[in-house]
Amino acid sequence: MISTDDVKHVAKLARLELTEEEIDKYSKQLGEILKYVEQMNEVDTTNVEPMPHPIPIYNVMREDEVKYEQTKEEMMANAPFEEDGFFRVPKIN
Repeated sequence: MISTDDVKHVAKLARLELTEEEIDKYSKQLGEILKYVEQMNEVDTTNVEPMPHPIPIYNVMREDEVKYEQTKEEMMANAPFEEDGFFRVPKIN
């Protein structure tokens, strides 16, 4: 199924240096993998709905709730530099 030329081409694209033994080995292994893929393609999936995960996944995060909202005056009290009611920060070059 996979020729040694295919393996050489992929190795070149991946910038891998393979020996002739490795090329023969990988062409056989990739051929076996493709046989399994063909078996999977033979399975009837007509009424199977596509899904991103095999089991349902739920978000475990809690909803954001405002418990205490600071006033502007409280926030500005912690500002090292303030100008006209805004935080003043150093200029970024």
